[in-house]
This record gives sequence, structure tokens and C-alpha cells, in this order.
Amino acid sequence: MQCSRITRTILFSALLAFAVFILVPQIVAQFSNPAASASSIPESQWIQPAAMSKLLQAAGTDRPLVLQVGSHVMFAQAHIPGSIYAGPGSQPAGLQLLEKKTASTPRNKLIVIYCGCCPWGRCPNVGPAFKRLRDLGFSNVKVLYIANNFGDDWVAHGYETEKGE
Repeated sequence: MQCSRITRTILFSALLAFAVFILVPQIVAQFSNPAASASSIPESQWIQPAAMSKLLQAAGTDRPLVLQVGSHVMFAQAHIPGSIYAGPGSQPAGLQLLEKKTASTPRNKLIVIYCGCCPWGRCPNVGPAFKRLRDLGFSNVKVLYIANNFGDDWVAHGYETEKGE
């Protein structure tokens, strides 16, 4: 009985230490890095939902490359038609996937990224994704301005969506 209690105490202490020293700093950094927040993106690089909806009507090479840089679960539930899932911009693996998805894209091609997970000022994904694309030399990157979330600012306005993938 005493051994079991000691084992549980040690296990609990190890989990607590892991959370405090590993997880908490990562979470805080993800949400507190002003250089990586959506608010760091110049307003001149934003595109409003109504303008984006019109832009999607363009045919052929004039159509932008549209990348969702948020949660895959959200992408599967509903996404902009023709958009490509490019991984969560707040995670190293997501930024690697973003690089892979844009590797053969001309550096002057119009790219529009979006997330829609939460209100603009708290989105952890679009800021890092925007910065990475700019660092890779993409000169024509826009970010879909989603004030509240994808459901409220895109779906509820009747803009077209797709499901799956």
C-alpha cells in the first residue's frame, strides 16, 4: 500500500514538473509573442471576406493559392473551396508543411492564408505563417481578416465552403 502511494506521488510530481517546465512555456510563448501574432500583420496585407469571396471567382492563374494554416479538424469541417491545408502556423511541424506546400510556387504568386480558429487578436497561427512565407521570399502574401472566427465571419455570411480532407 505504501509503495503504491509513493509511486503515485512520484508519478504526479513528474507530470507536474513536465507541465510546468515544458508545456507552460511553450503555450505562453505561442500566445504572447507579439512578433508572431495576427496583430503584427500590417493592415495593408489583410483581405476582407467579401473581397476574398470575389477574388475566388478568378479563373486559372489569376486565382490565388489559398492555404488554411489552422487546425486540421476545422479544415475538415468546413474550408474555403480549393484551399489547401498547410498545417497550424503556430507549430514547427505546421510551418514545415507550409514550406512543403509552397515549395514549387512562384515567389510572386498571390497567396492568401487564413485560420479562423478564434478572434483575430488571439489567433496563434496566421502571424507565424505570414512571417515564414515572407522570410521564404513570397512577395504577394495576404491574410484573410477573420475578426471573430471562420463560422461567424465566413460561413454565416453565406460564402461558399467545402468539407472533408
